[in-house]
Parts: sequence; C-alpha cells; structure tokens
Amino acid sequence: MHRRLLPRIALLLPAFGALAACAPRSAQTAPAPASIGTFDVVIENGRIIDGTGAAWFYGDVGVVGDRIARIAPPGALHSADARQRIDARGLVVAPGFIDIQSGSYGNFLGTGDGRSVSKITQGITTEIMGEGGTPAPLNAATRQTGGFALGTRGADSSLNFTGAHGFDAWLDAMARHGSSPNVGSFVGAATIRVYAKGEAQGTPTPAELDTMRVVTRHAMEDGAFGIGSALIYPPGNYATTGELIEMAKAMAPYGGIYITHMRSEGDQLLEGIDEAIRIGRDGGVPVEIYHLKAAGKRNWPKAAQAIARIDSARRAGLDVQADMYAYTAGGTGLSACTPPWASENGKLIENLQTP
Repeated sequence: MHRRLLPRIALLLPAFGALAACAPRSAQTAPAPASIGTFDVVIENGRIIDGTGAAWFYGDVGVVGDRIARIAPPGALHSADARQRIDARGLVVAPGFIDIQSGSYGNFLGTGDGRSVSKITQGITTEIMGEGGTPAPLNAATRQTGGFALGTRGADSSLNFTGAHGFDAWLDAMARHGSSPNVGSFVGAATIRVYAKGEAQGTPTPAELDTMRVVTRHAMEDGAFGIGSALIYPPGNYATTGELIEMAKAMAPYGGIYITHMRSEGDQLLEGIDEAIRIGRDGGVPVEIYHLKAAGKRNWPKAAQAIARIDSARRAGLDVQADMYAYTAGGTGLSACTPPWASENGKLIENLQTP
C-alpha cells in the first residue's frame, strides 16, 4: 500500500502564524555541509521548538534543499554562505503544524487563494483531508451530493474524477495544480456509501456492499490513507456498523486507518466509542477518534468513562487513539440536528414539508 502525500517544501517560522517562507518546489535534497558550509537558507536567532517535547532553545538553523542540515547555537551560522538569510529574532522556529482535519479541498484546485497560502501563513505545512466525504471518486450519485461537490466548486470544469480510480485522478489534479502545504487524504465513508447506494437510507444489499468494497480497495490503491467517517451528518449517518466493518476489512490489507467523527459525542458518547472500537476490532484496522469530547453539561461526567474505554481497548491489544481540541469550544452545522429521514435522497426541503 502506498499512501500518497503530495509533497511541498515549506520553511516555517511561526510566530503565532506571523511569518512563513516557501522554498522552490523543485528543490532537491543535498548533503549537509562539512563545516560551517553553504546553505540554501539560514534562519538566525530564533527560539527553536523542535517538536520532541524538549524545552525550547535559541539557535540557528541551516537548510539545504528540502532538509534541515544543521542546528547550531545562536550566531554560529552568521558567517555561513546562504542564498537566503532570515532573522528570526523574536519569533519561534518550529516544525510545520499538521492540520489533521483539513477542509481546504477546493483551495488545492484553484478556488480561494488557489494554493492554500492562508494555511502556510498560520504555520500549517501539512493538510490531511477526508473526514466524512471527499470529492472523489465520483459517479452520477455522488455528483448530486452537494457536500462532496464543495471540493471542486469553482475549479476547472474539465476536471473528471469519475471511474474506478477517480480518487487517483483527484490526487493527480491537486499535484498538477500545485499547493503550498503537503497534502494527503482519507477517502470518505459517506462518499463510498453514496457511490454504491445513493442517498437512500437503509441497509445496503449484498451487491451494494460489494461495490463499497471495490471502491474502498481502489481508493487505497490510489493512495488514500484509509477511510474517514462522519456519522453525525447525513448521508454519513445512514451507514450501518456492519457496512463500515466491511469497508475496514477491505482496506486492512493496505494498512489503512479508520478515522471517525463518531455517531454521538453527547448523550450516546459511550455507545459511539464502543462502535468505533468494534469497527477497528472486527475490521482489523487502527482507529483514530476525532475531536473526542463530552458535549452538553449533563454528559461531562462521561469524559472519564470515555477515556477508560479507550484505555481498556488499548490494553486488549487494539490500536485505538483519540485527539481533541486544545480549547473548550466546538461548532457544527444544522444538519447535525435534523433527523436522518429529513435529508434522505438529498431532498431536505421536500422531506420537511411532508414528514
């Protein structure tokens, strides 16, 4: 299995998102200088946070090609030859931040600023997409799903992500267009379901399940990191646990990971965790629970139980992890509050008129 991360070279000096500079995309790795040497870029006098958990320290950084060639005490690289020299005094020098739940889809195909430069200026050098739905692969059914189309709206109308390897075509289109950050993606579980069954509720037929497996395998062959579900939003919340397990089984031979916005983060939080763990266990894949929280004051006492469930699964040998916001806030859309039947077949207004 080959997960595809579309590489871009970025040199980052985030001061709470204040400054970034990008090296040429064509830069190649070069050997480190023998002494002080020659560098493509020297960053001087910055406060270095290296991402290992070690305490910050002042220093200079020398870059050759797309690699950090030297980290030295402050002033040590002042006399080194460099094509570009950056004074990072008063700034932080750190590895690029990774946005693990990016929604920048269209920015990589020409919408917005066209290259997601806005993310680079916030210190983000890698964006991972694919929680819930993706713009590919496409067929007649997925084209009708507005949420999936957001990834290509306003982009080149000649782009075509249909067919067995539409996911590959999407990644290739982003690579050709160029972007500032590194880019990678999971394939949306909702995209797979709609591709096979449309936006109808209900358990998939054996033939529809076969289609889901095939679409999953093709996306993994194309370079998807795994499958991403968003089980609180339609049409993702139409998915059964069983079909998600079958998708997981299909991606398991490729080393895929199951990421999930669980079916509930509030009153049914613990049940949602149990479902995610079951999908990982029965499907034979690692699980990452996205933005773990106990929503609603009455559910706050469940937070400790939620962590205990995850710890218990890990002690049992399952690869289950979770991430969370660095703040006590959250937000979502109205579709998370409507019953599943309301959005069936993509006809929200009509369904609400005749419930």
